[in-house]
Amino acid sequence: MREETALRSELVEICRKLERKGLIASADGNVSCRVGADRLLITPSGKPKTDLEPRDLIGVNALGKRVSGRGRPSSEVHMHLAVYAQRSDVSAIVHAHPPLLTAMTLAGQPFRADILPEVWLTVGRVPTAPYATPSTSEVPDSIAPFIADHQAILLERHGSLTFGRTLGEAYRRLEILEHAAHTLFYALLIGACPPPAMSDKDREKLDQVRKKLFA
Repeated sequence: MREETALRSELVEICRKLERKGLIASADGNVSCRVGADRLLITPSGKPKTDLEPRDLIGVNALGKRVSGRGRPSSEVHMHLAVYAQRSDVSAIVHAHPPLLTAMTLAGQPFRADILPEVWLTVGRVPTAPYATPSTSEVPDSIAPFIADHQAILLERHGSLTFGRTLGEAYRRLEILEHAAHTLFYALLIGACPPPAMSDKDREKLDQVRKKLFA
């Protein structure tokens, strides 16, 4: 693990990027990272992300109980804990409200990761979890079936969740997905029909490349 001071600074900078890119508004979303075997840093509840300083982050244990910092941890802390409990390879999580990805869930449109090679290579399939009441145990329950085999999950009416080995990787996966959502939207406007998926052969080639890159 990198030292906690550096992780705190990086996490706060990720929050500022989310706001600058229009991926959250005000106190929306939450970001976390591991800082030990049984300890996380997570954004506090109810505070605008652009106002955060490294000292504002909350330390929580594996049960979601505060062990350092002032205030309350994000109300979605148990969603983060559900991912960490299943995925020892994940060290950072970003939950945001990207406008176009969220709009796709409102329209009942699945995210077609099999259309764009960059998305398939860096993220893979992206399922949509059924609607769950924010800040309740319904949310971790709704994503539970998708955690093990995916690097990103869309939350119906509630944004996105991206995982990574680092904070940067979790953030970049979100940026890639929202950018891809714009591309897919434009393709539908131009072509007025769903774009075709890549062939099985092309996806298999990308799977082999991904194994080498992310082994």
